[in-house]
Amino acid sequence: MSRVTKKVLKIFCEGDTEYNYFSSFKQKNKLSLAIRPVNMHGGGYKNFLKELRTDANNNCLAKFIVVDGDRANFESENLYELIEYCVVQNKSGRIPHILIIDNPDFEYVACLHSPKYKGNDYKKFLVKEFGYKEISDFKSDEKVFERLNSKDNSYSFLLKNINKSKTVIINHITVKKSLFQIIVESRINKDNLEKRGTNINDLFDVLVKLGEQV
Repeated sequence: MSRVTKKVLKIFCEGDTEYNYFSSFKQKNKLSLAIRPVNMHGGGYKNFLKELRTDANNNCLAKFIVVDGDRANFESENLYELIEYCVVQNKSGRIPHILIIDNPDFEYVACLHSPKYKGNDYKKFLVKEFGYKEISDFKSDEKVFERLNSKDNSYSFLLKNINKSKTVIINHITVKKSLFQIIVESRINKDNLEKRGTNINDLFDVLVKLGEQV
């Protein structure tokens, strides 16, 4: 019997924290699709561009690019170049590039997993609420997904807590499940670079539209 090759969703991650999070998410959820996190080990928006331009598309259904927004304070031109690259790829009708900007960073997104978080100092909240001694412990935690989804905390709260009016990137995503086709139209709201926000919900929305139970 021939082996059925799964369609792949690639997730290009800023660093260890996001990589560990999505790796555990993949293991905890029985998905018909293959999720493949790619650790960029930092390097800024330019590093993402360099990797995306040479990355193979074999059996890839979509590429999610997860970056921190705080780098825009000193890398704005590189961010706009990355955004434009994703827009061009999406218009081409080839592999969709779905950009996710966690603004200012993934630490803020982590706090949104808690029903107790009310928008206060997110780094202090993260340490106190999730039991880390300091932020560096959070960043290196290989079990970060488990920690953020323990007790009363859950990514279901994350999705409820997201204020879509404050996202930097607005992705209009259409999924044709029977064809395994994803169509993306994106625009940027530069004013929201000054606000806390994330569109990480786009990843979960795509999975649900593809029929996955998450």
